[in-house]
Amino acid sequence: MPKVVGIRFKPVSKIYYFDPVGFEDLEVGDYVIVETTRGREAGEVAMAPKEMPEEEVLSQLKGIIRRAEPWDLVQMEHYRHLEPKTLEVCREKLAEYGLPMRVVKAEYNFDGSHLVFYFTAEKRLDFRDLARDLAKTFKTKIELRQIGVRDEAKLMGGLGRCGRPLCCISFLSEFSPVSIRMAKQQDLPLSPMEISGLCGRLLCCLTYENEYYAEVKKRLPQVGEKVNTSYGPGKVTGINVLKETINVELESEVTVEVPAEDVRSKGKGARGKRRRDRS
Repeated sequence: MPKVVGIRFKPVSKIYYFDPVGFEDLEVGDYVIVETTRGREAGEVAMAPKEMPEEEVLSQLKGIIRRAEPWDLVQMEHYRHLEPKTLEVCREKLAEYGLPMRVVKAEYNFDGSHLVFYFTAEKRLDFRDLARDLAKTFKTKIELRQIGVRDEAKLMGGLGRCGRPLCCISFLSEFSPVSIRMAKQQDLPLSPMEISGLCGRLLCCLTYENEYYAEVKKRLPQVGEKVNTSYGPGKVTGINVLKETINVELESEVTVEVPAEDVRSKGKGARGKRRRDRS
């Protein structure tokens, strides 16, 4: 199995694999200089060198150029402090060109040889003149990179409707697909205002409990199903997945909440009894 080392270039971001040959003693938290598609970058070791199955290594691994020196880290911090002012200048230039785009972040690499501006726009734009002007202004290689609204939220940060920092800046290193079916599965209101995050897309947290809801609902009767309970026969009017209880409207029109194991579906046998028999 090949040996890899995991490098992360931003906090709470994707980990990229590199070949650790010659640097097998790297530890988590060390900084190294590596070659990427954006040029040379300083990255932090997020996973110490270890062997990994070949099927998990999807491409040929690049090697590590060298360990980061103290001066590299000083430079990196220096350019981080320049980014807010750089962003202001870019926005002033953007106003001059009148392009329908919004620049949300400026980001230097560790030695200032590469500067990326992240922007959002409704459509593809021709910003070549702007890029040339920015290159002359900052005297470095310029890249303008269009991003989506979820990436924008991850770059900008903020608080979710739960009152806590956004998941994407706290611990989510990659986005997972989220669908409206997950909201239906969890019996959530389908109003976009109630199930959308700060980015305007469906809440990432809909994925967290979806598997649990799907598994439990397989064991529970559906709303409208006729069942037998210790209180008598009735019809299911609601279920509580977390409590695993069933709301049943009895023939007397009284609604009771009973544990799922005490409910038997008519014509399908006693679900709870089968569980007790197996135990």
